Amino acid sequence: MQLLQEVLPARRMIRRALFAGAAAMSIMAAAPAPVLAAAVVPIRHVPPAWLSIPFVALLLMIATGPLLYPGFWEHHYRKVSVLLGAVVAAWYAVAVDGGLQMLWHTLEEYLSFIALVASLFVVAGGILVRIDREGSPAVNLMLLLFGALISNIVGTTGASMLLIRPYLRINEGRLQPFHVVFFIFIVGNIGGALTPIGDPPLFLGFLRGVPFFWVLDHLWLPWVLAVAALCLIFLLLDLRAGKGRGSSSRSGRLELKGKRNFLYLIALIASIFLDPAVIHGFPSLQELLHLPFGIRELLMALIAAVAYRTSNREALQANEFNFEPVREVAFLFIGIFATMIPALQLIAAWAAAHAAGFTVTKFYWSTGLLSGLLDNAPTYLNFLSAAMGKFGLDAGDASQVGMFVRGIPSPVSGDAPSTVYLMAVSMASVFFGALTYIGNAPNFMVRNIAAQTGTRIPDFVGYILRYSLPVLLPLFAVLWLLFFNC
Repeated sequence: MQLLQEVLPARRMIRRALFAGAAAMSIMAAAPAPVLAAAVVPIRHVPPAWLSIPFVALLLMIATGPLLYPGFWEHHYRKVSVLLGAVVAAWYAVAVDGGLQMLWHTLEEYLSFIALVASLFVVAGGILVRIDREGSPAVNLMLLLFGALISNIVGTTGASMLLIRPYLRINEGRLQPFHVVFFIFIVGNIGGALTPIGDPPLFLGFLRGVPFFWVLDHLWLPWVLAVAALCLIFLLLDLRAGKGRGSSSRSGRLELKGKRNFLYLIALIASIFLDPAVIHGFPSLQELLHLPFGIRELLMALIAAVAYRTSNREALQANEFNFEPVREVAFLFIGIFATMIPALQLIAAWAAAHAAGFTVTKFYWSTGLLSGLLDNAPTYLNFLSAAMGKFGLDAGDASQVGMFVRGIPSPVSGDAPSTVYLMAVSMASVFFGALTYIGNAPNFMVRNIAAQTGTRIPDFVGYILRYSLPVLLPLFAVLWLLFFNC
């Protein structure tokens, strides 16, 4: 905590804790309705606790479906997600004053979210990277560092899709399970912690009113420490792995196909800022035409369509590009966005009523462990809402999000200010997404691509026992001691 207080002002000047997590999530079902209703928070409506059941059920099915009942889940996940979302949406539409307005606002956020994810996926899918050289510890390290950096520009999904195949190819003959796991750790998760483009939780925060460069300003030091530590461990493991049976006649040449898509990528990034929340006075289609999307989303859709139509066919074929991953995300998240409306309100109300016992430490570990065990995007929104509820603020109000971001004193004497809570929730949701294959979208994608090449990869339990527990949890504990031990 002392380090945080010393470093953050300087930066501005120059520019098994599982119980805590489970308990925090279970409040939505366990807290009695009278207690929730009595909470003094600026939330217009506190729903009954039972209405959070569809949200919890959907997240549990997302976590267990691909592992325990893959046949049913593969064929019916769309119906499950839409049905559970429809149950909550119907209740708000019929039984809540202003419920239709809440649903409309949720639809706006969903369309902004899916526009970014889908457009980045399409644009990155048309870029093919070929590296004609043999893998080595030094080359692999540079590739992982490069992936960590560009994941903040093209997203963790885009960076993973761009680099996993060349990474596997150059290491042919010497691939070990840790090669794939550390790629997931660094490129698929932690690398994307510096911008809202990098990881879905941070983009959701951006849509709620967190300034674009806030995460860079506050998370750069934890990012550097985490990436450096993981790269050092990886380097030691890769040195032990030795050389493979690669060809000595490789030219070392780097080949890029689909260079045109980099122009689309620049246009896509520029379009993110075309929003009244970012550019004061910028026209809003939502307000002018009463639409659930704006100029930004229209431009993203247009860029994605043009990129797909004009992308290099060889690059698309070599990347085995198809729309199924985006289709899956679209169906799952429409259910998540709908079902999490009451969950967000309930957890904010509960946190406000129990502010004295909700510390930075609980927020860090609860957000993190649930991000790894379930899904980091809705977990981020839940605990952002909870943290703001503790300070008597509403996460659905952009002006109050601005107050929270700028920093206000805690209602509990001696507690950390609001910026530390936001930092804990933001960092934990991104970093802990690497704990399991289900924590973040790129994890399963990278695992499946590696499996298709015949690479030995750990199963779900092996991933946790051999890598997450001995590598990630100690690292996250050190980061907690440095920044959040309040």
